[in-house]
Amino acid sequence: MWRRGLAAAFLVALLDQLSKWGVRTYFADSGCVPQRQRISSFFDLVVTCNRGMSFGLFNDGGGLNALVFSLVAAAIILLLIFWLSRVSSPFLAIAIGFIVGGAAGNVIDRLRFGAVVDFLYFHLGSWYWPAFNLADSAISVGVVAMLIDGLLLHKEAH
Repeated sequence: MWRRGLAAAFLVALLDQLSKWGVRTYFADSGCVPQRQRISSFFDLVVTCNRGMSFGLFNDGGGLNALVFSLVAAAIILLLIFWLSRVSSPFLAIAIGFIVGGAAGNVIDRLRFGAVVDFLYFHLGSWYWPAFNLADSAISVGVVAMLIDGLLLHKEAH
């Protein structure tokens, strides 16, 4: 399971970085200058840099945020890899791999740019969901898969 989880992590991190490179290239590598291109009535392609945590929390912090959040994410990645080394379920191994790969993709951004590059921006009328990226999506899918694994796939006999 170790290899399966690490392969999923590598693939997620690679696709995340490639997607961010593609968006930055589309917007002529604008760095962290906000950019926006309407794609449909409910979706915009954007470039925005999140120096904080999820949903832009603590986004006002300076360069110290990148270091602190990178160190926290690295510690979480190490714990998840240790857990991955003990997993026997292919489903759980891939779920953990998704989380590790997503976290690694965002750490790479923090180390390269001092912030996480987000580019998917969905909205409905005046309701807007915070911009996110492929790494964020992979982390969310991994967490949901872990919940499914823990709650539904491993029923203990009483």
